[in-house]
Amino acid sequence: MEGKSSNLSLFFIVFNFAIIMPFSLCEFTSKHYGEALSKSFLYLEAQRSGHLPHNQRVLWRYHSALLDGLEQGVDLVGGYYDAGDNVKFGFPMAFTVTMLSWGVLEYGKEIMEAGEYDHALEAIKWGTDYFIKAHTHPTVLWVQVSDTSLHMHAMQDTTPPPLVGDGNTDHYCWQRPEDMTTSRRAYKIDEKNPGSDVAGETAAAMAAASLVFRTTNPHYSNMLLDHAQQLFEFGDKYRGKYDDSIKDVKGYYPSWSGYKDELLWAGLWLYKATKKANYLEYVINNAISFGGVTWAVNEFSWDLKYAGVQIIASMLSREEQDDKHKQILDQYKSKANYYLCGCLNKNKVNNAKRTQGGLLFTHKWNNMQYVSNAAFLLTIYSDYLKTTNQTLNCPQGEMGPQKIFSFAKSQVDYILGMNPMGLSYLVGVGPKYPLRAHHRGASIPSYKLIKDFIGCTEGYNKWYGHPNSNPNLLSGALVGGPNDQDEFIDKRSNYAQTEACTYNTSPLIGVLAKLHSLHNYSIY
Repeated sequence: MEGKSSNLSLFFIVFNFAIIMPFSLCEFTSKHYGEALSKSFLYLEAQRSGHLPHNQRVLWRYHSALLDGLEQGVDLVGGYYDAGDNVKFGFPMAFTVTMLSWGVLEYGKEIMEAGEYDHALEAIKWGTDYFIKAHTHPTVLWVQVSDTSLHMHAMQDTTPPPLVGDGNTDHYCWQRPEDMTTSRRAYKIDEKNPGSDVAGETAAAMAAASLVFRTTNPHYSNMLLDHAQQLFEFGDKYRGKYDDSIKDVKGYYPSWSGYKDELLWAGLWLYKATKKANYLEYVINNAISFGGVTWAVNEFSWDLKYAGVQIIASMLSREEQDDKHKQILDQYKSKANYYLCGCLNKNKVNNAKRTQGGLLFTHKWNNMQYVSNAAFLLTIYSDYLKTTNQTLNCPQGEMGPQKIFSFAKSQVDYILGMNPMGLSYLVGVGPKYPLRAHHRGASIPSYKLIKDFIGCTEGYNKWYGHPNSNPNLLSGALVGGPNDQDEFIDKRSNYAQTEACTYNTSPLIGVLAKLHSLHNYSIY
């Protein structure tokens, strides 16, 4: 680990450049948003696990983890690696697919106009195909897969719980996914090891995706909906947090908010997919006990779904907001307004924090996930207000749809380079972007170029700490982003800022598609 002096010198070099050239662009055009949209789908292709298809466009990647689930007697080949490691974490993967699907449902026309609709469907289906495999029984879902070569060193407990992959073990290795040769451990939730949160999120993902495929692939859509309904019933009947059943995940994706938000989230998505009154009744009847109308939040993420639940409930049609449901739905709307107004700095207290450069700042670790989620929620709600001829009434003033969308756009523009560093945080987009993303596959020469086996230790010794740029460009990856002072250090070891995740990019896709379609922003 290098000392502070080298970090500071690198920062001042970059910062001095930023003073000379504070923004890479004065204004973005449809072309720039289109490039960002296209490359976002490339990033998702770079995160694919399993047997890659013939039309794979990220050519430095190759087949990997082709024996996943073999030891457990189940086919778990496929899915997505969550970030810069080689683990398949089911909880954030499902959220990635839910947000991709939501983006397509809201902005499918704009995605099609940009020529990316097929890639969007492929990105969703790569995840849902895996979820179908992982849901092997109505009350069994395989939710994590990873390396086990150092399992006994990584785990204190010699009798680990059921999952798909061991995150601790994987994080000992700096190795291309194509080089994994050791056995891969798979973990599951079931009746004795419940996981209502991950079951609920996977149900939401499959329900949302079923809406996406309803017209183009009705048979597949119905299959997804069947799985979604089974998973929701399973998660609701056998209640519990999945990280209580699967201890290994606690250090990576623990369900801090519990499982009740995911059950409400799944219930709403199933209502949207089926229009069955029992799902809406579930969301209404559990609104208080599950926190749907009592949690006031200023973030939305793979873990915390309340803002998403509250916003969807607020956008139900007037017919659905009948006298029977109106009182509870109004309470959902009040909490949705709290989140939205907080992002817009219009609450009296507890507004979301911002950097001096104007970026929403929630957490020092991978802050961009919260930014992209907020941009998406603000954008869809501004569209809803515009369509219904309403405004957002905040404690510190009324906000029209134009102002709400303008703020969402400002967050995307900051991401793409309109910031004090003059740096695009979407890799490969713009003249200046991070070159050392914390990513195993990108930081080691491609398996197609160097087929020699690269082990864990060799990867760390030769590639992890190497000061050079990554040999493979992780196009479209939205990295963790700057700190609360708008500062960014482009080093692989600075994983809080340089690691990208699938759930950073997925919510951004719908917003980018909308921005690409708007050639004249004055209309908003």
